[in-house]
Amino acid sequence: MAGSFSSINTALTALRYQQVALDVASTNVANVGTDGYVRRRVVGETLGAASSPAVWSRSHETSSGVQATRVDRMTDTLLDSRVRREHSRQTYLDARTEALARVETGLAEPGPAGVAAALSDLRATLNDLGNAPGSDAARSQALSAAATVVDTVRLQAAHLSDEASDQRAHLLASVVEANSVATELAATNRTIAAALGGGSDTTTLMDERDALALRLAELTGARGTVRDDGSMYVELGGQPLVDGSAAAQLVVTGGVGADGSATGGPVSFALDPDTTGATTALTSALGGDLGATVDVLDDALPSYIAGLSAVAKDLADHVNAQHQLGYDANGVAGGKLFDYDPADVLGTFGVVITDASQLAVSALPGGVRDGNNATALAAAVDVDDQYQRLVNGFGSTVASARQMAANQQALTDQVDSAREQLTGVSLDEETVNMISAQRAYEAAARVMTTLDSVLDTLINRTGLVR
Repeated sequence: MAGSFSSINTALTALRYQQVALDVASTNVANVGTDGYVRRRVVGETLGAASSPAVWSRSHETSSGVQATRVDRMTDTLLDSRVRREHSRQTYLDARTEALARVETGLAEPGPAGVAAALSDLRATLNDLGNAPGSDAARSQALSAAATVVDTVRLQAAHLSDEASDQRAHLLASVVEANSVATELAATNRTIAAALGGGSDTTTLMDERDALALRLAELTGARGTVRDDGSMYVELGGQPLVDGSAAAQLVVTGGVGADGSATGGPVSFALDPDTTGATTALTSALGGDLGATVDVLDDALPSYIAGLSAVAKDLADHVNAQHQLGYDANGVAGGKLFDYDPADVLGTFGVVITDASQLAVSALPGGVRDGNNATALAAAVDVDDQYQRLVNGFGSTVASARQMAANQQALTDQVDSAREQLTGVSLDEETVNMISAQRAYEAAARVMTTLDSVLDTLINRTGLVR
């Protein structure tokens, strides 16, 4: 309806719309530091004549005001998907680099407390013993150096074992967290569906949904897709992890026991879609934090442990072979200096001889004071290059992991920056929006005041003669 009364309604809709704009702007400002918050923008729609006029009639409406049709979250579905993907890769590389760096620190190489230094000391003391075969002190020093080699090798093995144990415990904790996040995401999907059906605002729920999906991606490398109904569909290894209000559970099926112990074989997972135990094996490798943990447990640590076992075994074999060619202080043929169980080299590696006089220093029988076999034993300590290749290879792996993590960080930062420009709250921009809404509200209120004056004149003063 045209006229003054219609104008009052127009001004009223303007007041209501600008009030909503002020509310949205103030909400953005209030959440400027809230993690996962996506800034909002009110979308208005002009109210005008009917879009489908009746037959034989036409509208004389010139304007009917404005209304707030919805409040949009400033997001981009493609950009959100890319953020989840890049964060999954970043988490994988960071977690792998962190674990490998801890192992590298435990190697104590290069340094005076490492295996390389112990091997060098053993070789030096054996050479000294070759120069003074009759010295009891030189014999004791050589035997002590052999024990030091064993201790440093076994200490390094203990560090590796501790890291593997920590990684298994971390894996189980990550699985529990992933299952909890998946359950929360399914519940959020259900709440979003109910809220949309009732016409309620779902922007806060969608913020929570996106944050949960991002965390799942960081934990497992799962891929999420937003459906038309606002729910997040998440798949892991080609299988549904979260589908609507239903969430499957990730189960460890091999490699790690429920108590965190190693059960042998590679780590494997399955999904239990209904928590009944009817699991479906995951054939694709996981990503994110869990993927990095599996990589460390199945590849990095076993590879280095195998290399260290080979160094200890070769050292023992070479030295024992030479030791058995010599004679001790009593003229008795030498036996083994080192011993180990082939089934567990690092766990059983040790020095057999407990009496320094049993060191087969002499190359001649009959108790002759001869140091030629000691010199030969020093030459038999020939695993330095083998050990150096092992350490250098692991160091190269760590350096490569750091480089890849740094390169990925540059890409992740770029994607995060692009998303922050879209979703982040700018206090300057919100200030401008609030001032604009304030001025528009004041103008609409002024229109209302003017119309009130017009109507007062029309109703109370029209026709008065003075």
